[in-house]
Amino acid sequence: MASIASTMFWIISYSILFITLLGPSQAAPSYKYNVIAFGAKPDGKTECTLQFIKAWESACNSLSPATIYVPKGRYLLKATNFRGPCKSKVTFLIAGTLVAPHDYRAIGNSGFWILFNQVDNLVVSGGYLDAKGSGFWDCRRSGKNCPVGARSMSFNWVNNLVVSGITSLNSQLSHLVINTCTNVLVKNVRAIAPASSPNTDGIHVERSNGVTITGSTLQTGDDCISIADASFNIFISHIKCGPGHGVSIGSLGKEMEELGVENVTLTNAIFSGSDNGVRIKSWARPSKGFVRNVLFQNIIMNNVENPIIIDQNYCPHNLSCPGQTSGIKISEVTYQNIQGSSATPVAVTFDCSPSYPCEGIKLQNINLTYNNKTASSMCNNIVGTSNGTIVQESCLKY
Repeated sequence: MASIASTMFWIISYSILFITLLGPSQAAPSYKYNVIAFGAKPDGKTECTLQFIKAWESACNSLSPATIYVPKGRYLLKATNFRGPCKSKVTFLIAGTLVAPHDYRAIGNSGFWILFNQVDNLVVSGGYLDAKGSGFWDCRRSGKNCPVGARSMSFNWVNNLVVSGITSLNSQLSHLVINTCTNVLVKNVRAIAPASSPNTDGIHVERSNGVTITGSTLQTGDDCISIADASFNIFISHIKCGPGHGVSIGSLGKEMEELGVENVTLTNAIFSGSDNGVRIKSWARPSKGFVRNVLFQNIIMNNVENPIIIDQNYCPHNLSCPGQTSGIKISEVTYQNIQGSSATPVAVTFDCSPSYPCEGIKLQNINLTYNNKTASSMCNNIVGTSNGTIVQESCLKY
C-alpha cells in the first residue's frame, strides 16, 4: 500500500532528478543556440518551423550540453518534430510564445503540434504555447468532417526529462503528453482552456514509469491529469484543478491486453468546480488490466460534482460494451484526509465491476458535505473499510 515511505522515496527521487538535470555542470560549458540567429522572426506572422529545426539539430549534435534559446516575441510554428537521439543534454529555454497557425487544419492532421521524440536528458523550460484551438473545437461541435486534432506538446520515448514553467493555452487536444517516458519531472506548469473545450486534458501520462507532477494549475475542458495504461510510479502533488474532469486513472480496459496502472500517489491538491475529483474509470469490457496501490490524500474539494468516484461501467454511446462487465481489477486504493463540498448529494460513488469487485478500498478521515448537510455514498460490488472521522453516510463497513 502507498505509505509515508513511498512518499519519501518520491521526494528523494524528485531531488535527484532536479539536481541531475537543472543543476550547474562543472565538467563542460553549455552552448547557446539562439533561434533568431538561425533566421526565426519573432513577429507571430513569419513561419519559423525550419529555423527551429536547424537550431535543434545544431544543439542535438553538440558534444557538450547545449541550450536552445527562444527570446521574447511570438514565433509561428507548424507541426514540429524535434528528433533524437542527441549527443549530450539539451535545454530548450523559451522566453517567448510559440504560436500555432490560425487555420486549425495546418496542424490538425498531424496528431501533434510540438513533439520531442527519442531524446534523453532533456529540459524544456518557460514560455507560452498558444495553440489557437477554438477553430478545431468548433469543427468538432458542428459534426463536420474534422482532422484528428493535435496535442500541443508531446514527449515520446524521452528519458530523464524536466518540463518546467510552461503555460499552455487552448490546445486542440491534450496540452501536455508524456508517452513511453521514464524519470520525468513536470513542475509549475499551467494548462488553460475553456470548460466547454472537448478533450483538452491538461497532462496526459501513458506507458511511462517514474513521473512526478508538482506545483501545477490545470483549468481545462477534460481531465486535469489523466493516467492511462502501463503507467507506474506516478507522484502528483500541490496541484490546482478546475474547471475540468478531475484527476483520472483511465479510462482503462478498452482493450483485452493491457498492462495496468500501479503505484500512484496524489497529495495536497485543490479541486474547484470540476466535474470529478479523484476518479478511476474503466470500460465495461473484458480486460486483463488492473489498478493497484493508489493513495489519494490531503485533498480539498470545492463544489465538485463527484468528489470520489470509481466507475467501471463506462460505455459511451452504448457502443461495443452493452451487457458486458469490466475486467479491470481494482485493489488497494486509499482515500485519506479529503474534505470540502460536493455539488451533488452523492459525494462518494463506487460503481465497481460485478465480475471483479473492488478490493482493499479504504476511507480514512473523509469530510464531504452537500449544501452544508451530510452527503451520502453509493457502493456496488466493493470490499473495503471506513475509519477515522467520516462525515457522510458511508456504504463501506467500519
